[in-house]
Amino acid sequence: MFRKILLATDGSEHALRAGEKAIALANCQEGSKIDIVYVVDGKHSKEDVLHHWGMDASDKRRQKLQMIEQKAKHDGIQYEIIFLHGEPGPTIVEYANKHEFDALVIGSRGLNAFQEMVLGSVSHKVAKRAKCPVMIVK
Repeated sequence: MFRKILLATDGSEHALRAGEKAIALANCQEGSKIDIVYVVDGKHSKEDVLHHWGMDASDKRRQKLQMIEQKAKHDGIQYEIIFLHGEPGPTIVEYANKHEFDALVIGSRGLNAFQEMVLGSVSHKVAKRAKCPVMIVK
């Protein structure tokens, strides 16, 4: 049923829980694969560099995905990590619709401080525009 799963993540707590749900979905169907997508938003890249001086930005992003990657490996789930560039909501939707996923899993709120006040604007945009079923994880 859910053989081709897209996990949109930013390394936040909600995204980690979304990763666990994506892995659980993949475990239900033999041969499932998860595309783990991390969108690099140019607006926040400067902040990343300033806050993590001396550390390669791609290393920092990889660290955020390490927990999900370890869980997928432990469960024997096929996965691929993909870094995209752009505004997170539209970029995730474009990728999801282009690749025709069976399901998309995303956290309800991300790392952005504004998103903590409302249902994550990224998850809201994705749920409205993605052509596949979307699971928003709290």
